[in-house]
Amino acid sequence: MKNRIIPVILTAAATSLLTFFIVGKVLPGNILSSAKNSETELPVNYARYTGNNVIASTPPADFQPAAESSVQAVVHIKTKMNGKEVVFKRQSFWGDFYERGFMPPQMGAGSGVVISPKGYIVTNNHVVANADEVTVTFNDRFTTDAKVIATDPSTDIAVLKVLNMEEEHIPYMEFGNSDDVRLGQWVLAVGYPLTLDATVTAGIVSAKGRSLGINRTQSATAVESFIQTDAAVNPGNSGGALVNTKGQLIGINSAIASPTGSYAGYSYAIPSNLVKKVVDDIIEFGTVQRAFLGIGYKDAKMLSVDEIRELGIDKQDGVYVSKVMEDGAAQKAGIKEGDFITAVNGMQINSSPELLEQIARFRPGDNVSVTYVRSGKPTHTTVELKNIEGNTKIIKTNAPAKMLGANLVSLSKEELSKYNVAGGIKVSDIENGVISQQTSMKNGFIITKANGVNINNVQELQNLFANNSGKIELAGFYPDRNGVFYYGINLD
Repeated sequence: MKNRIIPVILTAAATSLLTFFIVGKVLPGNILSSAKNSETELPVNYARYTGNNVIASTPPADFQPAAESSVQAVVHIKTKMNGKEVVFKRQSFWGDFYERGFMPPQMGAGSGVVISPKGYIVTNNHVVANADEVTVTFNDRFTTDAKVIATDPSTDIAVLKVLNMEEEHIPYMEFGNSDDVRLGQWVLAVGYPLTLDATVTAGIVSAKGRSLGINRTQSATAVESFIQTDAAVNPGNSGGALVNTKGQLIGINSAIASPTGSYAGYSYAIPSNLVKKVVDDIIEFGTVQRAFLGIGYKDAKMLSVDEIRELGIDKQDGVYVSKVMEDGAAQKAGIKEGDFITAVNGMQINSSPELLEQIARFRPGDNVSVTYVRSGKPTHTTVELKNIEGNTKIIKTNAPAKMLGANLVSLSKEELSKYNVAGGIKVSDIENGVISQQTSMKNGFIITKANGVNINNVQELQNLFANNSGKIELAGFYPDRNGVFYYGINLD
């Protein structure tokens, strides 16, 4: 038996050796040495991108902690606008005439974010505009009334304060730094869409510094520099939170781009750094302290290809300065027409929305470092920002109230009791001005609201004028007539 096996083994060994010898002669290289050196000659790497190589991506984060903490601080806001008798101004061949009508009660809903243990809530201006009653419902179903502290249509921000609730039991969310937001990072949108309970959706940041022009419908001094995401946002999400994976507030959801009115792929949030500045101003001063750089600028989106080339915008980063206001902040700092502003306090500026956002985060009297390019040479300067009146004072009263062309007097205690109202302003001595030119308002009219916000005295009306140019709706009553009357004026 052994004599038979041994020749078989020897034959197999000889055949194998012969095969390796022939392959080595016929094929290029040595298959044995190639296998031995495969680690160095044929490297195998994870798919990643560095320069022209592929980069390994980080796996998605676990959203559970951020989601569970966020829903506790996001509230469902419900608003009610009472039915009102209104007067419409009509025009005909025979002249103007006035027609009475009735506006039925209206209900609305949105979301809000508690940002303080004292019960302050931030939401959108368009969520609470014209509301007579506001209630908020927490995630645990607790419902309470809320008061509108003030609104800022320019940024579409409103601040509320919950009533009848103990402070130590109020969950709230901490602000994150929206400047740290990066393209592609994971975010959560938290709110109450489509009358549903608290809902969390996830997406990524797809763009920054977006401007839609939507805030111009409610303010002539609109500030827009949205964070764009693909997290699903629907009607009812307005005023809700955009949250990072740490559970920090990095934006307030405000708008969607959609041909149908429902989510179609992109949503837009107001950056938290801008929100925080507006909220701090409202809580401290009752109105937003808006700073101005004092320039006009050209937006590349609004120019033709020839205009872009003529101005050199296609060859230079930054925002092109087309006009410098006389005695404005920019002029005093040496900025001239034709300069390109490229940075504010070290933050790179690539578009006009980014410039507006950066300036809107400061108050009059603040000094900011501005980098601009003139004739191809970068230059730095320090600009002391000014308010709308051209100085650096905190605005508590404002000249636009005088533009109305009438005497405005806060109601006395006796009048408040007589008319059974919490506050109001009596209009008298109407002369040549905005009121007489644009409305049919008569002497004796009592203003109780402006742009849907309760107005208790002249100071509050002047504060509202300080932060709203453009269209203002005044609402109130005549002591000797029934119903609520509305008058629209345009401060432009």
